[in-house]
Amino acid sequence: MSQTLAARIAAEFATAAEQLPEGIVSAERRRLAVAALGVQGLPAGRDENWKYANLRALERVRFTPAGAVPATAEPPAPLCAADLPAVLPGYSRFVFVDGAFAAELSSARVPVAAAVGLPAHAIAGDARFALLNDAFANDAAVLQVGPGAASLVEVVFVARAAGSVAASYPRLQVQVASTACLTLIERHVSVAGDANFTNVAVEIDVGRGGKFTHFRVQQMGMRATWIDTLSADIAQDACYQQHLVQLGALAARSTVHVRLCGPGAAVKLHALSAAKGPQVHDAYALVEHIAPHATSEQVFRGIAAGRARVAFNGKVTVRAGAHGSDSRQSLRGLLAGPEAEIDVRPQLEIHTDDVRCSHGATAGKLDDAVLFYLLSRGLAPDTAQQLLKWAFLADVVGKIEIPELRRSVELALAGSIEVTADLKELL
Repeated sequence: MSQTLAARIAAEFATAAEQLPEGIVSAERRRLAVAALGVQGLPAGRDENWKYANLRALERVRFTPAGAVPATAEPPAPLCAADLPAVLPGYSRFVFVDGAFAAELSSARVPVAAAVGLPAHAIAGDARFALLNDAFANDAAVLQVGPGAASLVEVVFVARAAGSVAASYPRLQVQVASTACLTLIERHVSVAGDANFTNVAVEIDVGRGGKFTHFRVQQMGMRATWIDTLSADIAQDACYQQHLVQLGALAARSTVHVRLCGPGAAVKLHALSAAKGPQVHDAYALVEHIAPHATSEQVFRGIAAGRARVAFNGKVTVRAGAHGSDSRQSLRGLLAGPEAEIDVRPQLEIHTDDVRCSHGATAGKLDDAVLFYLLSRGLAPDTAQQLLKWAFLADVVGKIEIPELRRSVELALAGSIEVTADLKELL
């Protein structure tokens, strides 16, 4: 399937190439990306780190981005603010629709600069979908925070086109300079309930002593396919925190690669996934300790209900010379349906001495003893089970420090795990 898709991608690129803006990705870079896909192909189920991902929709989608596809019908009605999540006070909002900047829905003009594509280390192996974004991206958000500055930003990526008609290519590049501070909320949503195909590429660079707190919320429609590739370089004494919340999409896959490049660099990856029905949520997170005395933390909580599948593969690699590294992993999954599946896999690869690394992973059903205790106190079975599910997710949801965003996530989670009206009143 992979080579067949590569051939179709090449054919669609040949048709659309002249309509793709060179100011976003150079024509040469696009050509090289398509050529590399022709050699490597896209990942498939036979690839070890992709065996849980649901990529079947790729056989039916069109890869040409919206805007480069000839119009064959009446254009859809314009979006309005009511179609989007509520604006958060104090945050500059930038909205992209099917990958293209929508000034009328944004609070200011987003800074955009020429982008030549993701660095070479980010386009091999598990990050090959970044090549697809390189080839077809029709716009990009480039956020730059100067030395010592602080900024609050929200970027909303909206998918509107049906996957059978066109694809959406959100592209985000973030540079946080020395001692700067950025809090970014990145949202991915669908409108009109179409079976959208969205392929995201994010590149991050955090300078010495910088701090970047990154909230990522995926609430795509229940027929959508969402694929995400994120690459980050963290410099000396800098800190990057990512909070990923996966709630939507029929099929979702996130690939994260963080390199701790300078002494004292730190990363915290907190991820939450709640899937139900036929949903498949898959994630792979690789953290490389390249410099000494760096620290990393991975925390994952996932719930699979109905016949859903949730998978998380967290890997930490400590390179030679990265002495004094400190790494911790806690991966837990909860089965909430007789046909549901949870797969959590922690990995450690250590090439030096003098390190502190620990990992733990569990997957199973609700604790019968705790459930019995709640039932013995007069709680209804459904209420008791929902309370335990909520408690299971609380240590990740509680790390969302923005009250308005945390409440929005809590309400979305309440719908996902079918919390009763009585419990919703407590949110």
